[in-house]
Amino acid sequence: MRGPAHRRAAADARHIAFCRPRKTGHRAVLAMLALAAGIAAVDGAGAAPTRAQQIPGIDARIVAHNIPGASALAQVGTFLTTSACGHPIPSNFPAYIQPGAVLDPNRLLVGSTSNFGAPLPSSGGLEGSFLSIDPNGEDTLVVPPNFARNGQQVSALGGAVQMFSANSPHWLNRVNNRGAFTAQYTGVGNPLGLSNNNAFGRIWPANSPFGLDQAGSSSILDPTGLPLKGAPNAAIGGVYFGNLTNRNAVTTPSQAQVIAGGLNTGAVGTALLGPSPDGTCKAVFAVVTADGAIVQEHTLKGLDGVASPETVQPILAADKAGRGHRIVPRFGVIMNGYTQAPVIRQLFVSEPFDNTIAVVNLGITGTAPNQVFIATSVARISAAALNFPVDLTPVIRDADSPDWASNTALDDGSDFYVVNQGDGTILRMMQDGTVVAARQVTIDGHPLGEVILNGIATSVDASTIFTTFVVPSSAQGGVLAMPTF
Repeated sequence: MRGPAHRRAAADARHIAFCRPRKTGHRAVLAMLALAAGIAAVDGAGAAPTRAQQIPGIDARIVAHNIPGASALAQVGTFLTTSACGHPIPSNFPAYIQPGAVLDPNRLLVGSTSNFGAPLPSSGGLEGSFLSIDPNGEDTLVVPPNFARNGQQVSALGGAVQMFSANSPHWLNRVNNRGAFTAQYTGVGNPLGLSNNNAFGRIWPANSPFGLDQAGSSSILDPTGLPLKGAPNAAIGGVYFGNLTNRNAVTTPSQAQVIAGGLNTGAVGTALLGPSPDGTCKAVFAVVTADGAIVQEHTLKGLDGVASPETVQPILAADKAGRGHRIVPRFGVIMNGYTQAPVIRQLFVSEPFDNTIAVVNLGITGTAPNQVFIATSVARISAAALNFPVDLTPVIRDADSPDWASNTALDDGSDFYVVNQGDGTILRMMQDGTVVAARQVTIDGHPLGEVILNGIATSVDASTIFTTFVVPSSAQGGVLAMPTF
């Protein structure tokens, strides 16, 4: 149902729809969010930290709710017609990037811990999906909880909400890659990271389908939501998992990994690095795992390491900061390709439990034809304003580089935003760590109370910030939109 809210109580959020927040009192706003998340409204909430109360507010509108465990998100963006290697985007893309289609450049892809009714595959794992959402309507979208029960790429609310991909049999790797070593796995499951490869033309999620302490997965998804068809390496197909897709396992004749590493724990963040330094011009992604390691995924040659465990502060001990709620912590990862030698690329990775941001400088190692990226040094950004920084996004994302156009790529010299889960604030920071500005996210001028922010993305035109939100006590959530600053 889409339309203005009716002033009535309801026990089931499926029957609630509401417009942009009206100028109501603080308790009414909290009650609205609580009800939207499917929990009982509370009478008041704990006061926001004093420091947060002194930060200027930035009012948000509620784009969508009823999205359990809303996490990583990104505006789709425009897929370039040619990549760095001169290859056009896949022939089946045009039908999927039209206005209103699942990869319409203006739509949002939003991660969730729900299959929205779609059944789990026989390989099991945790539920999880990416929804495609139209963020431009004036009314809040109330996502039906079981609209995707048929397990396919279906839509609801007149197409404003569409299923892109989920941990369900329809999206198994074997559909397009029957002989892949990961044929039994899907491309999405408890998704915690997302990088849209606008340069080469695919969607790359990072997943913890069996929890943070078990093997993780990462995937290359076609517009159908299925793992990559016609993959460069048939042993990989479109899904990397654990150690099954390491270089030594998927190359013929077998090649040793240049740098040891694998998806040995949950994948909790990812970013496009661009073409491989080995001259093949195949896309390479960096994936950060829950143990603080970084691996690189080559579409042809499989997985190599980049950096060993604990290079980034791990999040396996998820309760060490006393945040033992049901929201899985994760890393925000963005890439800077505009560097000077000997630094080839630079990764910024949020470290939630340490209130820092790791800056990982990358170089190149290996001998032709097996050069790979390698971490050469790590620095850290510290600032008093960092308060459980759970995600990062460019202020201006690179939308036109044929090497690395992506929602996770900084444009030349761009600042970046940090979303603080600890106090509901958003920071704008320079690449040297200088805090340019801070804003307290509000609705109708009031802080969010028990509602926490869980992900952040910037629109391609740099005019809008999108965030996901979650109510910890229920793990229900949704999407907010607000102006950039």
